[in-house]
Amino acid sequence: MARLAGRRALFAVPVLLVVTFGVFAIAAASPFDPVRAYAGTAALGADQETLDRLRDNLGVDEHFAVRWWRWLTSALGGDLGQSSVLRQPVAQVIGERLVWSTLLCAVAFVVAVLVGTLLGLLAARRPGSWLDRIVTSLAYTLEAAPVFWIALLVIWLFALQLGVFPAGGLTDTASEQVTPGQVASHLVLPAGVLAISQLPWFALYVRQGVGDALAEDPVRGARARGSSERTVLLGHALRSGMLPVLTLIGSRVPELITGALLVESIFSWPGIAAATVEAATAVDFPLLAALTTLATAAVLVGNLLADLLYGLFDPRVKFSDM
Repeated sequence: MARLAGRRALFAVPVLLVVTFGVFAIAAASPFDPVRAYAGTAALGADQETLDRLRDNLGVDEHFAVRWWRWLTSALGGDLGQSSVLRQPVAQVIGERLVWSTLLCAVAFVVAVLVGTLLGLLAARRPGSWLDRIVTSLAYTLEAAPVFWIALLVIWLFALQLGVFPAGGLTDTASEQVTPGQVASHLVLPAGVLAISQLPWFALYVRQGVGDALAEDPVRGARARGSSERTVLLGHALRSGMLPVLTLIGSRVPELITGALLVESIFSWPGIAAATVEAATAVDFPLLAALTTLATAAVLVGNLLADLLYGLFDPRVKFSDM
């Protein structure tokens, strides 16, 4: 296991280098003017000499490769640079927002895995039944539904019509401090929407895996020995049918991150979504590179976690062969 993690860590180094270099190259080709984004409304009344001086101070006219190398060497020393659009150190920007994005993604992912597994198990128990048809039809429908459409529908129903949950934000409008109760109530809708966007994949994978496992000889043998249906379903079929789901965990991380950005923007959740959008539109090189590196590292860790889980739960798989 340690050797596999070490190999993946070595592989991640060139991947992260290429990704960060690509970010600087794409940002340099962007039509957005970072000087005007930095100056804001003050740029409307500023003369060209002032804008040129500001351009020199920000180093906008430098080649993107030079800026990338300067950022990389500083980042290796622990300095991620200064965000030009937010006027804060990049590490501070990420630190203030990452905890809320992590909370949102973690809650949504756990709910998606648990509920998706339960629905898939119920559907696989009696293939072709009315419950199986309902679960599969609902899963395929949710797969095709855009996450922003689900979010707007949920806001309209639960916040505007029923008024049971707040429509956005982290705390109540008049609140002067962040309390766990307020965070929990404001988390329900965004986490629920993000979980709904991931849930169909787990439900369908579990349904297919458990359905195939129920037709295998070991499961048939357990039934022939007089094992209860619960033991057959949970002790044999579910364990075998969950193996494909382990690989699905790593592949869903990029979709989870993309969905989280949309959900955070719609629900005004104070995560990294707003910072990502501002960094992209303002061509904020240091912040954009740091956020992209963070997202890439999350994807690589997700893939590694899926492989480790597969090797731990499937005795046929050896870590040395990965």
